[in-house]
Amino acid sequence: MSLDHLFENNRAWSERMRRNDPQFFARLSGQQQPRYLWIGCADSRVPANEIVGLQPGELFVHRNVANVVAHSDLNCLSVMQFAIEVLKIEHVIVCGHYGCSGVSVVVQNQRVGLADNWLRHVQDVHSKHDARVAMMMEMPRRIDRICELNVIEQVANVCQTTIARDAWERGQALSIHGWIYGLKDGLVRDLKTTVNKPEQAAPAYQAALAAL
Repeated sequence: MSLDHLFENNRAWSERMRRNDPQFFARLSGQQQPRYLWIGCADSRVPANEIVGLQPGELFVHRNVANVVAHSDLNCLSVMQFAIEVLKIEHVIVCGHYGCSGVSVVVQNQRVGLADNWLRHVQDVHSKHDARVAMMMEMPRRIDRICELNVIEQVANVCQTTIARDAWERGQALSIHGWIYGLKDGLVRDLKTTVNKPEQAAPAYQAALAAL
C-alpha cells in the first residue's frame, strides 16, 4: 500500500509552516533548546506537542506503552540523561491519560503478547494499590484510577533515578511533575505531585495519593 498521502501531508505542513514563519526551519535546525522533557504514553491519541500548544523544538519527548519509567530501561534513562545533563531541561513531565489501553489490559487481566512483560510494571502498581480500587464497581473508573496511580508511581521512579538525584546534588534547577490527560475533553489535569528537590519526593507522593 502506498503512503504517498503522508508525503503530501508533509509537503503541505512544511509549506504552511514556512508561510507562517519563513525562518522557522532555519531557526529550528540551528539548535534545540527545550525546557521540558515529556515522558508519555505511546498512544496515538495523545500528541504531546499539540495538547500543550508547543512547537517542534520546545518539547523533548520519550514515549512508551503506559508511560512507564523503569530503572532497567536504558532507553528511557538515556533520554532523561541527555535531556537533563546535555539540554539542561528544567521540567520533567510524566503524563498518563485516562482510558489507557495498557492499563486497561492489566486491570482486566487480559493477555496481549510480548507487551505483557513490559506491562508487569503496571501490574506492580495495580497490586500495590489494589485496596484503593477494589471497592470501585465500575471498570472504567477502576482503570482511570490506576492510570492516575501509575503516573504518581512513575514520578516517584523519576525522582529515584541517579540522573535526577545527581542534578539536584549539583544544584541544577529541576522539577518533576505528574499529569494526566483526558481523551474525552482534551484537558490536562495536574496530579499535584510536583517535586523540586529530593526531600520533597516522599511528601509529594503521599499528598498526591491522599488527593485522589
